[in-house]
Amino acid sequence: MRLTPRPGRRLGTVIGSLLITLAASLVAITSTAAPAHADACYTWGRTLQQGATGADVTQLQIRVAGWATSRTIFTIDGSYGPATTTAVRNFQSAYGLSADGVAGPNTFSKLYALQDDDCTPIHFSWSEVDDVCFGGWPTPVSGTTIAQVKANLMQAMWRAEAIRHRLGDNPLRVTSAYRSKACNDRVGGASNSNHLYGRGMDLVPGSSATTMCGIARASRQSFPQVLGPGYPDHSDHIHLGIQSSVFHSASQCF
Repeated sequence: MRLTPRPGRRLGTVIGSLLITLAASLVAITSTAAPAHADACYTWGRTLQQGATGADVTQLQIRVAGWATSRTIFTIDGSYGPATTTAVRNFQSAYGLSADGVAGPNTFSKLYALQDDDCTPIHFSWSEVDDVCFGGWPTPVSGTTIAQVKANLMQAMWRAEAIRHRLGDNPLRVTSAYRSKACNDRVGGASNSNHLYGRGMDLVPGSSATTMCGIARASRQSFPQVLGPGYPDHSDHIHLGIQSSVFHSASQCF
């Protein structure tokens, strides 16, 4: 004798099958779709590790340069070598990530959280680093351009962001960064000052939670040039410079 399922049971079976199919489809979509990230500044599209080259490596290097090995020259060259691996590893460790020296989704997510839409780090801005005397971007010295000046300042700001985090995320204040020649002459700066090219930045504490010497000590990992208390005319600020040689002098601090 053939048994015919009751209509209610048949309907329940069909609905159950449809729900199972829909759930499986959603799982498949979730597992295969790449995580989306809309970033107005820059978005990385691949995992980066030692041996990688390209513009995406350059963008990464700009942001992790402040985490390089102390007293070394970190080169922004678009080539992911041992120095970049170390800088990435130090960055990851500082922000509580798995410190493997490989830049993947977690590392990029932290960088996205640290940058504004104009690519500057969240705690520093262009208005803090433009010409200290006249404001804005007066014509730089012969042989360089405002675009080059801003590219150097971008590196300096990201290195300063590393110093800030190293100091417990206490605020820092920029007292001087880019200087046009007229401004540099007015303040008595050296004729070859890093400030003329956007490679120099002067920092002071932004609150009582940070000291001048604290900034000086924290800066040695981020900048090849560090001048502070104990160096002539640097008792009231920490001068930081990006250059091709290491020179740290702040005898009252280290």
